[in-house]
Amino acid sequence: MNLTTSILQAGTGCTAAAAAKWLPPIQAACDKFQINTRLRVAAFLAQIGHESGHLVYVREIWGPTAQQLGYDGRADLGNTKPQAISIAKAHGSTPGRWWAGHGLIQVTGFDNHQLMGVALGLDLLNHPEQLEQPANAALSAGQYWSSRGLNALADASDFLTITKKINGGTIGLADRQALYTAALKAIPA
Repeated sequence: MNLTTSILQAGTGCTAAAAAKWLPPIQAACDKFQINTRLRVAAFLAQIGHESGHLVYVREIWGPTAQQLGYDGRADLGNTKPQAISIAKAHGSTPGRWWAGHGLIQVTGFDNHQLMGVALGLDLLNHPEQLEQPANAALSAGQYWSSRGLNALADASDFLTITKKINGGTIGLADRQALYTAALKAIPA
């Protein structure tokens, strides 16, 4: 499916300028990961639109919040591993801060950056900022989407489960659903 700036604006809530900037890398990610039907594209755009603040943010906004302050102790993210601590320290940081969210779907933590780096052929352990580049940000979102089987859920119109698999809950569900509805209206049937 060929995306347009109008579809991108509707599905992500972004500006016209952002749509022009992001159209080529998002199209490439959709092509690579078979996000190629009306339902798949609408769900994907809505999710990346919400996760990135309407294609504005490709790095987690750092407060730090109470939740973010807890990232260093998150064993489930791999942030307590000796290698994680060592690499982050070498960069003058801590694991939680160094591997805060990056990309259109916020890849967070040592383990997730390592897995995404292997999948995309990037050194995200030492250079997580590579996920802030539009091409890598879009490809990481597509890889995340594909690795969790979200095309099948999109085909079944199971938007709630897609949201839970991306967010871990339903934070921002109303915005995500509004973007999904707008995308479906913008994409020809």
